[in-house]
Amino acid sequence: MALNPARGRAVAGLSPGRLGRLRRREAWTGFFLISPWLVGLVVFTLGPLVASLYLSLTRYTLLTPPAFVGLANYEHLIHSHDFWLSLWVTTYYAVFAIPLDLAVALGMALLLNQNVRFRSFFRTVFYLPVILPPAAVAMLWNWILNPSYGIVNQILGFLHLPQPQWLVSPEWTVPAYILMSMWGVGTWMIILLAGLGEVPESLYEAARIDGAGVWPLFWKVTLPMISPVLLFNLVMGIVGSFSFFTQAYILGNGLGTGAGVNNAGLFYVLNIYFVGFTQLRMGYASALAWVLFLIIMALTLLVLKWSALWVYYGGERA
Repeated sequence: MALNPARGRAVAGLSPGRLGRLRRREAWTGFFLISPWLVGLVVFTLGPLVASLYLSLTRYTLLTPPAFVGLANYEHLIHSHDFWLSLWVTTYYAVFAIPLDLAVALGMALLLNQNVRFRSFFRTVFYLPVILPPAAVAMLWNWILNPSYGIVNQILGFLHLPQPQWLVSPEWTVPAYILMSMWGVGTWMIILLAGLGEVPESLYEAARIDGAGVWPLFWKVTLPMISPVLLFNLVMGIVGSFSFFTQAYILGNGLGTGAGVNNAGLFYVLNIYFVGFTQLRMGYASALAWVLFLIIMALTLLVLKWSALWVYYGGERA
């Protein structure tokens, strides 16, 4: 039986005017309770976002007032060698680091999802590297990849394999960062473990009854069921790869060149930093930042569109 709202108000003893005041009071109370978040959003997110958009249309050196120049900054970056170099270095890193890190994280998650002794201990051990400060990680890998005495080249020498000049030779600078990126796959591993834990055991049992082996179980059951988690990690990997900065800044300056030999490690965000805080060209740096935002947004939308072909939710494609 349908309830009559007017009758419900009458039973409650509230007149329409009093009910309206009560609703307004509740609304204001709600806004008051979320006001710290709203203030933070406006002051620390929306405010700087609008300010950077305005500054990208100006010539601003931090020492003089901004002077409006329209789209001149955007026209300049199109003809800038450093812009295209930093975009190439970042894309090179992302194309190889993201699939490699996803594969390593998935392999670790599959191994740590098995019912073995000390499973919780191993999960903790493999996640621990993530909590180390990026600056400490950079210094550690600077020692690991040292061409003269680094452990990587020592192992390669023991196996009678070529010993690359990591970070010293331009052609081996980005591969060094790609190898270094595997240090932080613990976060992706934990997320994938959570996804693997949600795969119904009944699906595996049904597949085994049909005669499926290890690989069919992986390709036909595991991957489709954890595809939303893979999509999440892929999107976060794109954002993280195009925001790569700390290790490149520390190791690049360690070589005394800022971005590696011949600027071989000039990542996009590192270029923004040099333009904005070294050259004090904040207007141009803001334009570079907005182009980065558009690139990341376009790539994310492209991946989300592509995900309709391979991501499954509840047994159906997205």
